[in-house]
Amino acid sequence: MTDAARDEIVAFEDELYTLLEEERLGEARARLAGRHPAEVADLLERLPPGLRRLAWSLIDEDRRGAVLVELGEDARESLLRDMDSDALADAAERLETDDAADLVQSLLPRLREAVLRRLSPRRRRALRSVLDRPEDQAGGLMDPDVVAVPAHATVGQVQKRLRARGRLPENTDRLYVVDARGRYLGALPLEALLTHGPDTPVERLMERLEPLPVDLPEHEVARRFRDYDLLSAPVVDAAGRLLGRVTVDDVVDVIVAESEHDALARAGLDEDEDLLGPILPSARRRWVWLGINLLTAVAAAAVVTLFEATIAQVVALAALMPIIASMGGIAGSQTLTLVIRAEATGRLGRHSLRAVLRKELLIGLLNGLAWAALVGAGAALWSDDARIGQVVAAAMLVNLLVAALAGVLVPVVLRRLDIDPALAGGVVLTTVTDVVGFFALLGIATAVLLR
Repeated sequence: MTDAARDEIVAFEDELYTLLEEERLGEARARLAGRHPAEVADLLERLPPGLRRLAWSLIDEDRRGAVLVELGEDARESLLRDMDSDALADAAERLETDDAADLVQSLLPRLREAVLRRLSPRRRRALRSVLDRPEDQAGGLMDPDVVAVPAHATVGQVQKRLRARGRLPENTDRLYVVDARGRYLGALPLEALLTHGPDTPVERLMERLEPLPVDLPEHEVARRFRDYDLLSAPVVDAAGRLLGRVTVDDVVDVIVAESEHDALARAGLDEDEDLLGPILPSARRRWVWLGINLLTAVAAAAVVTLFEATIAQVVALAALMPIIASMGGIAGSQTLTLVIRAEATGRLGRHSLRAVLRKELLIGLLNGLAWAALVGAGAALWSDDARIGQVVAAAMLVNLLVAALAGVLVPVVLRRLDIDPALAGGVVLTTVTDVVGFFALLGIATAVLLR
């Protein structure tokens, strides 16, 4: 976002805040009506809860569904409490099927069923075809509203069918060719309908476009869109029948959600947490994470207690311990982040893992030798004891090597245990580098200085 755009949004937020505070609701309604639903959602999330509900009441009913799907989960729930099933059903009817599915999926089961009963039969069938599938797979991302044409048709026949239809689904860049049983055969670019004569057979113009299996994980869907520069892609079942399509706007949402998840998970936070939401739910979420971190801190402290006698005799070690642990933590986090990202983007395969591990160990060795010499020399000068410098240098080298090893292996092991590395990787890594760092420093010191 450019500085000018950011300044404009801040100015509008200030203006809306003033209008709401001064209860100039007619002006506020008019200003909200001229904004894109995504901008309105962003503004609602930045308003205090009281003003948020007031602003929500000013949004036209025919735009509420589009705003709801743009909101984070917590902010959306805070507004859904004031909406009944009829209002939600009306909002869902006005949305594209995939967006309506996202909205209905976020509702509590009882309210979800009440909303579905109030929808038109056609919309209800379309939504159930998406809701019955896991939301983190292609089937949960897809829009069943897709234009399919028979392989035996001609360009003229397809054009006539499109004119009768009246409108195309959003983000349509190609039609999908199927056989008599509805099995996907290929894609027909829209430009082909404009550049070829009416008697040209569709079979001759269709192109090969690999379909997405209905159970393909969403991160794999995103990878295919990125690798092949897709705007849309067909979704098929195990028998090859065309079920729907995934479009680039949904893939962008997946990519943004994954990025936010990775960034916030390392601090034990939820990407959907409402910044201005209720205190108790937010405190409860963070309490669990703080408890886990307490356990890891206790593990590190337990290692230190094993060497109380050593610390008592060489007090300088107490000041040097955080340096060893911190350097290991930083080095390990660098490797951990690279590996998690490589896994998420499909760049880390089984056959490349050994090469990555060898590279990171060599980097750890080079950095370990360099920093061991530098920090060891500094520790020797500071303590006026060359042996303390040697101990610190050895501990630094050991911890940086272990940090590199853990940075590669921790996310791989966690993934195989079906644990999200973005959420748990940092905690495990920090525990490893703290425990190993303290043990290496104090263990080597005990062997060298107290013998």
